[in-house]
Amino acid sequence: MAKPDPTPAQPEITCADADVVAEMTRWMAHLRAERRLSPKTSEAYARDLRQFLVFLGAHWGASVTLKRFAELEASDVRAFMAARRIQQIGGRSLMRALAGLRSFARFLEREGKGKVGALSAIRAPKVGKSLPKPIAVGAAKELTDADLRAGENREPWIWARDAAVMALLYGSGLRISEALGLKKRDVPLPGSGDVLTVIGKGNKTRMVPVLQNVLALIQDYVAMCPHTIAADGPIFVGARGGPLSPRIIQLTMERLRGALGLPDSATPHALRHSFATHLLGRGGDLRAIQELLGHASLSTTQIYTGIDTERLLEVYRTSHPRA
Repeated sequence: MAKPDPTPAQPEITCADADVVAEMTRWMAHLRAERRLSPKTSEAYARDLRQFLVFLGAHWGASVTLKRFAELEASDVRAFMAARRIQQIGGRSLMRALAGLRSFARFLEREGKGKVGALSAIRAPKVGKSLPKPIAVGAAKELTDADLRAGENREPWIWARDAAVMALLYGSGLRISEALGLKKRDVPLPGSGDVLTVIGKGNKTRMVPVLQNVLALIQDYVAMCPHTIAADGPIFVGARGGPLSPRIIQLTMERLRGALGLPDSATPHALRHSFATHLLGRGGDLRAIQELLGHASLSTTQIYTGIDTERLLEVYRTSHPRA
């Protein structure tokens, strides 16, 4: 039987009593095992809570205990939020911090360690909605052309690898972590399948379609790769044969932006935005796009409906009986 992953080592918290630290450790295990939050989200929540405890220790001039934490006042929380604002922390980060603190408070209440009412009395900061900036269809296709990098001092198999990754991000709408997490056995050969099984946020598995020309690009890269790629190992490897870092793809995108004259908003994640936007623009169903992207909530996917307003108005004008 496999042993559970050990709890990652956390920085020592000297501003809080041992009982608070112990409950924080248990809460983090709860986030990973039961809430199934992604490691990055769990780490961010823990970091926000540590910062809050450090602030309270200085704010109160005493070590934070569970009893004192349960007696939090709304003014304490507002003071923390104001201090973070002074440090140039944005509204989105403050909203996440408040969500993490509320999660910890709910955990304490379920464990019978006290009810923290002050956190529910604080309004979440307003965050302006920014629409994703998709890449034009033509430019998105060009990003998958390995010949575009022919002048670089890199081995051809690396060009082929990067082109295959870009094609996968745009062709299947994957997050970069999902694409780089694919095992060789997960990717069918051209003509032998058209579906990928990917592991997304929260360790959730979903099925996504994959184009045959994308599979052909991946197979071209595999054939050129000088390293042995094990069936149960990552299909995309770095220059030395180890797992490919997302940063390498981000740097590749930066170079391609310059070659194609694209704005700074053209990132690997923008290819995922483009996948969703272009599907929606061609009449794709919003619910289906939600499933393809792996969004837990439809409201997350609905942000794409604001991008293609012109097309929606055109459909209205040409289709409505009274138009």
